[in-house]
Amino acid sequence: MTPLQRVQEQFSKEVIETHTFRGDETLMIHPSALKVIAKFLKETAELDFNFLMDLTAVDYLFFAGGRIQKEFRFEVVYHFYSLKHNHRLRIKVPVDEKSPEVDTLTDLWASADWYEREVWDMFGIRFKGHPNLKRILMYEQFQGHALRKDYPFNKRQPLIGPKY
Repeated sequence: MTPLQRVQEQFSKEVIETHTFRGDETLMIHPSALKVIAKFLKETAELDFNFLMDLTAVDYLFFAGGRIQKEFRFEVVYHFYSLKHNHRLRIKVPVDEKSPEVDTLTDLWASADWYEREVWDMFGIRFKGHPNLKRILMYEQFQGHALRKDYPFNKRQPLIGPKY
């Protein structure tokens, strides 16, 4: 049984959709189920996803030139890997524009700390329970979130000089 099938079997009501392409398995799940599914992925011996390879986000504001509308604006995308079993799984979590927030996974994978800070910094998606959610790439006075598709590319930012 593949990891995708195992999660579908265990959490069928929490899975929105799945797909497999060239061996890459992807699940889209309800945001409320993220923490419990992530814990299941890590702690189930037959899955043993001990490595959070990447965590990023996607902004669908102008998806396909505005021709296709999604019910949500953002997706948080997690890439998990099991060193022991040599298998991968991608989890996508839809995030609403009005309250862009999901649970933190820092208590399960320490590597989530910087990834979540980067997503907060660039997209403005908050991670509930994160121990130190602050900017990591931009300076603290930076206004807005630079990877949002509605961020004005020519926006002037406050000039911050060196402190002597």
